[in-house]
Amino acid sequence: MLRPTQQTTRDLRRHNRSALLSRLYLNGPGSRLELMQASGLSSATVSNVISDLINDGMVAEAGSVDSDGGRPRTLLRVRSEYGSVVGVDIGETHVQVGLFDCTLNTLDTATYPLGGTELDPDRVVELVTRGITAVTASLGPVSLLGVGVGVPGAVMPDGLVHAPTLNWAGVPLVSMLRSSVAAPVYVDNCARTLGQAEMWRGAGRDASRAVIALLGVGVGAAVATGSDSCRSATSTTAEWGHTVVRVGGAACRCGSHGCLEAYIGAEAILSRYGRPLSASDTESRMAELARLPDRDARRVVEETAEYLGIGIANLVNMLNPDKVVLSGWVSAVLGPVVLPAVRDTVKRHALPYLFAQTEIELGRLGNEEVALGAATLPVLRLLATGGRA
Repeated sequence: MLRPTQQTTRDLRRHNRSALLSRLYLNGPGSRLELMQASGLSSATVSNVISDLINDGMVAEAGSVDSDGGRPRTLLRVRSEYGSVVGVDIGETHVQVGLFDCTLNTLDTATYPLGGTELDPDRVVELVTRGITAVTASLGPVSLLGVGVGVPGAVMPDGLVHAPTLNWAGVPLVSMLRSSVAAPVYVDNCARTLGQAEMWRGAGRDASRAVIALLGVGVGAAVATGSDSCRSATSTTAEWGHTVVRVGGAACRCGSHGCLEAYIGAEAILSRYGRPLSASDTESRMAELARLPDRDARRVVEETAEYLGIGIANLVNMLNPDKVVLSGWVSAVLGPVVLPAVRDTVKRHALPYLFAQTEIELGRLGNEEVALGAATLPVLRLLATGGRA
């Protein structure tokens, strides 16, 4: 007869661990008093939970701060060295595997370029497992908490992946990876996970509602909502790249015409330039185009800024975000060049009062941003369970 009560007690402890651990993780060091005030838990409960988290090696003391007339308050932090996570970016041009500590500081990366004939799922899984082996080789006794994988497509509840940009339809990626990787594996859409990472550690950190635009060969977006707790934070994807910006326009690989992706996707940009470039791979050719001084190259870059600005103006008018963040490798290459023109185009096409409320800026997470976004998946699991399976 006591079993239901014991189960309820266990669930309550897990909930309290999750709430306090999440607060420290997402908001940085804090005192027991601050945790008590933010969570609504009693002083005794906070003390007991924090003692457990310290004993488990997840939380440590981090100095002290003066209080108003009382004793200095001890600060607490999540220990970055508690364990490591792996994030995997499966893209159309490369597979990138990153190793991060549990607070998402980069420890190591491995990148493998992909050609058009190398998108076979078996080949991709082989590169992913090779990369995981490479970046975790020096881990030693440090715990690997899990592997997160971001894909440019939809992950169904049964683990099948539909990614038209990779020519994947119903690929059992989750089971393929779990049979090859000796750690918990989590797979999700890469734009959604990148949106989560930007809200936690990047340009969206101080935003209540942000749109994270992921620009590469394909074009995606995530609508991310900030929160003080990972439990209610959200990041959802939108097929922004397949909104029509020109009636009867350029053919898109989705089968429609005039889609935004047909104008600001990497291959579309390079195709509009039309001249041969010395580099062989897509990313290097885009970087080369951005550096060219000739009139045709400048025209293509200006057109890209115009279409991108129109696409963002549509987002501003529909969603009223307080921030739009341009991420992805195309943003990294072209963003610094086109950002002023993009902002000007948005200003001309968005409703003035909505534009005035919206900041537009580049992502801040670096070259491994999509892999880092994927690494949030095992971290989310850690926070949701309070570190308990």
